[in-house]
Amino acid sequence: MAPPERKSILLSFEKPLVELEARITQIRELAEENDVDVSAQLRQLEARATHLRQEIFSNLTPAQRLQVARHPRRPSTLDYIQAITDDWLELHGDRGSGKDDPALVGGVARLEGRPVVILGHQKGRDTKDNVVRNFGMASPGGYRKAMRLMRHADRFSMPIITFIDTPGAYPGYEAEEMGQGEAIAYNLREMFGLTVPIVCTIIGEGGSGGALGIGVGDRLMMFEHSVYTVASPEACAAILWKDAGRSGEAAEALKITSWDLKQLGILDELLPEPVGGAHANPIQAADILKQALVEQITELSQLAPATLQQLRYQKYRQIGVFAEAA
Repeated sequence: MAPPERKSILLSFEKPLVELEARITQIRELAEENDVDVSAQLRQLEARATHLRQEIFSNLTPAQRLQVARHPRRPSTLDYIQAITDDWLELHGDRGSGKDDPALVGGVARLEGRPVVILGHQKGRDTKDNVVRNFGMASPGGYRKAMRLMRHADRFSMPIITFIDTPGAYPGYEAEEMGQGEAIAYNLREMFGLTVPIVCTIIGEGGSGGALGIGVGDRLMMFEHSVYTVASPEACAAILWKDAGRSGEAAEALKITSWDLKQLGILDELLPEPVGGAHANPIQAADILKQALVEQITELSQLAPATLQQLRYQKYRQIGVFAEAA
């Protein structure tokens, strides 16, 4: 995974930090040109930059976290697969439509020597790649491919890992004609019956049914600056107030952040990100993810298949259950 190109992609709330970093670079260059020792001043400025970065990213609003989750340089499914696994072999096609959906990738690999099946949404890095990947919005064939690979995992007793990063399932006419809703609903039902461990991780944007189509698992993990929502804040604002410009208000009300979902009991594990977001240090983010996956799969693999199914069922039956005070 290549380091991010910070100069070309700047989030609005990062501006004070970037200006300070540019000042540090300018002072360093001038000092070298004039052979002046300003190491003490540079250390002070670098310490201030580190503090400012921590302050900014520890106090993000839900709308700002959404910006981080959508960052074009944020590590993708294929980035993480490359960083944390060995012997990756991508598999294609749903064995039904005769097509392959590049918005949802899957295959087999080894994680710390253990064979696993990995599935995930795949966004593009630029406009051309995003068009090919359909911005990570999978078609019915993508979800049917996912289920084909999950059945393969179940048949050969391989744990399933899913990486969720999509604004939602593709809402186009062709997708509806091919049974988009049925494909997602079918996956929801069938994933409850699988007998192998399933660990789902939201690595970026978890949107609507498109996320749920590969999101039923024994454990749900989520990166710190990722989001998980029934509808995008822009869509929610347009529906409720006929004004997409109120998306920040909607993001606050929807409770889309990892902290919100942890408090609501939906999230099992919150994964910390490097300061500045996963795109600031992809290798460190991959190490954090790998360690968490290995721990979860090791723990779940000790359970009997029937126990896995029962606990998975109970986990989702408890979501949304609450008691009113008298």
